[in-house]
Amino acid sequence: MQRNREHILVVDDEAGVRTLLRECLEPEGYRVSEARDGAEALALLAAGGIDLMTLDLGLGGESGLELARRIRGAYNLPIIMITGKGDTIDRVVGLELGADDYIAKPFHLREVLARVRAVLRRYQTPAAVPGRTEAPDPARYLFASWALDASRRELRSVAGAPRGLTTAEFDLLRIFLERPGRVLSRDNIMDLLKGQEWTPYDRTIDTLVVRLRRKIEPDPDTPRLIKTVRGVGYVFAEEVRRS
Repeated sequence: MQRNREHILVVDDEAGVRTLLRECLEPEGYRVSEARDGAEALALLAAGGIDLMTLDLGLGGESGLELARRIRGAYNLPIIMITGKGDTIDRVVGLELGADDYIAKPFHLREVLARVRAVLRRYQTPAAVPGRTEAPDPARYLFASWALDASRRELRSVAGAPRGLTTAEFDLLRIFLERPGRVLSRDNIMDLLKGQEWTPYDRTIDTLVVRLRRKIEPDPDTPRLIKTVRGVGYVFAEEVRRS
């Protein structure tokens, strides 16, 4: 079996769930650290080296949603939400929570492994994908007060401050930056996002656009970068330079 090196942080207030996930992931070669609350999670993240986090939405008396928002603003790593709400949660709600994916309790361990692998694979830079020999895309996209580095999958302000994006947010932003001034229908965007091992649909696209605007627009309520074309879709209205 090929051994993985990725380091996964399991955040859950239930010791049994943490143990279950550890016993699921470690035999597959993943390194696993555990946190029972937000404070422990933030301390482990600050120490560095975490590649993916599973986060219980409940976390006892804490808000997993608030913790996810805090982490998303400071770190660029994938988050898989774990929730006990089951049938009332759908993919759109998971996206609204800032997650790259979500798993509902009770879950099957094979599903956990499949989702962890898929999210990590989506988050890898092109040079890191096993078996891929071509050089990573060196493009940097400069727009407004932002710079997006395609090879590092990083978005930073011109002052150098990082802005955390989910995998879907990053991919959507890059789609816009590669097609400035071009009106994209929701169907266009969905086709371009397919292949990310999830199936977007109309409401997903609208949710992603709202979230992306909150992160890059000076005034998300009056967007000037990503504009809505009524009855059609969206257009990236700002000049984009590549370097």
